Amino acid sequence: MFDTMTLTKIIGALCGAFLVFLLGKWAAETIYFGVEGAHDEQEAAYSLEIEDTGGSEEAVAEGPPFAELFAAADVAKGEKLFGQCKACHKLDGSNGTGPHLNGVVGRAVGSAEGYAYTAGVAEHGGNWDPETLNAWLTSPKTYIAGTKMSYAGMKKPEDRANLIAWLATVK
Repeated sequence: MFDTMTLTKIIGALCGAFLVFLLGKWAAETIYFGVEGAHDEQEAAYSLEIEDTGGSEEAVAEGPPFAELFAAADVAKGEKLFGQCKACHKLDGSNGTGPHLNGVVGRAVGSAEGYAYTAGVAEHGGNWDPETLNAWLTSPKTYIAGTKMSYAGMKKPEDRANLIAWLATVK
């Protein structure tokens, strides 16, 4: 099946391919490392200056405190943001998938009549003041473990402040 000439061609092709890869490696090292032998010391042919800002260990700036955002909140924008809540919450005093939100600002946590809260929410205690609502709306599942609320959270602090300011007007 294989004669001497076919076997010689196969070996020649493999050696040729190996030679091409070696030459490619040599060319790449010359381009990226510059002079021959410099790659032994890991010196690059060029370097990038990176300015040390000292902020690598610091958290990302959070912006103004929530109290300032709440004081400057836009109630009209908050009313528009309530559209995200309408699927589960009502404002007519009746409960839907979630409890009604009439008078929620200042109300005790887990106290809407006729709504079956999870144990985590019912046992939480405290009131829904603006700071508590801000923490809740950031990530409900993180704030109170075991809640039924499937909402992922409102990421922008300005949006949370606007929504809470509008909810404070709903009685």
